Amino acid sequence: MAKSGTLSERLNTPISTGELERRWKLVRAAMADAKIDVLLMQNNNDHMGGYVRYFTDMPATNGYPNTVVFPREDDMTVVCQGPFGGSETTAQGDLNWRGVKKIMTTPSYASAHYTKDYDPELAVKALEPFRNGTIGYVGTYQMSYAMLDYVKRTFPKARYVDASDLVDKIKVIKSAEEQELVKRAALMQDGAMRAAFAAAKPGMRDTEVAAIAQQYSVSHGSENGIYLCASMPLGTPSKFANKHLQNRVIQKGDQIALLVEDNGPGGMYTELGRSCVVGVKVPQEMKDELAFCMEARKVTLDLLKPGTSSKDVWDGFNAFMRKNGRPMEARLYCHGQGYDLVERPLIRNDEPMTIQPDMNIVVHPTYIHAGYLNWLCDNYIIGGNGPGDRLHQFPEEVVEAG
Repeated sequence: MAKSGTLSERLNTPISTGELERRWKLVRAAMADAKIDVLLMQNNNDHMGGYVRYFTDMPATNGYPNTVVFPREDDMTVVCQGPFGGSETTAQGDLNWRGVKKIMTTPSYASAHYTKDYDPELAVKALEPFRNGTIGYVGTYQMSYAMLDYVKRTFPKARYVDASDLVDKIKVIKSAEEQELVKRAALMQDGAMRAAFAAAKPGMRDTEVAAIAQQYSVSHGSENGIYLCASMPLGTPSKFANKHLQNRVIQKGDQIALLVEDNGPGGMYTELGRSCVVGVKVPQEMKDELAFCMEARKVTLDLLKPGTSSKDVWDGFNAFMRKNGRPMEARLYCHGQGYDLVERPLIRNDEPMTIQPDMNIVVHPTYIHAGYLNWLCDNYIIGGNGPGDRLHQFPEEVVEAG
């Protein structure tokens, strides 16, 4: 089980060992109820690869596969990037891998197809005791085909079940310690947005504005995230975009929409979205539409009560938008967050999970209407009667910059 000792000073805001033990205990109890002997999971990034971090407090990064074998009655084994034949027992070694008895390494790369079996070959060594047992796979949308195919061919007598929902139901409910990290992420993003808008001026490119937000966040404990930004002439609305589409030069009189969606110290994600105008006053029409956007958000917040289905929230929001002649949502305007930038529940008609206390939910109605991109984006913790106060403290307004 977890080892005692001092964690490395190189770690960025490690979660407490007590919190890790709380997670392991809850998951193992659920595994026992479901008669699952071992879990298998694999992530390859720190944006939507939160399962690995949830169990180990070590993120998957850079597209490198990070595989975790989590037995119900034993410590974990991790397979990750490293030299051929790398294998170490961590009981006398690395305190940073808490709850892990063995790390096995291999230099595999998704861009080199012939290495596809390298990770599975090591994972099956840890799964060998369960060749005739029940193996639960977690997060198959990101787990490689190569991994699950190899395991199933190696252990044809095992029983296989999808355990993603089992883990999700535990993972989405935030402990007190996790909630503090969520709040820290939100306040960090307030500072990033202030820094970006304070610097925004004509002649800069969109990517430079996004880079200021990113630099602030990294300086205050962030490890990863996305920074979507788009400038546009007032009256000519556009959607914000990723760095490949951030080459436009900002002009006087532009609107700039910026989304800071990164993790804070400790790895929890929140997201903050606002607009500014550069070198001019905010048009009254834009202020009026922001006020309506806040009304639309309130409709959602009033519906986010424990026990409510995600479909009912989605339908209620879209009914309000349709009634008021605004575009209805067709993608995702409200969802959970945690170690994943997008975490369940997804507030829409295909999500079976209901709203529960202690979820971290972001609400971001976003639409084009009346010549403007209209939006705002903030996080809330769900309480016993619905959302608590807005976690971000950044003003609910269009900022006058430049």
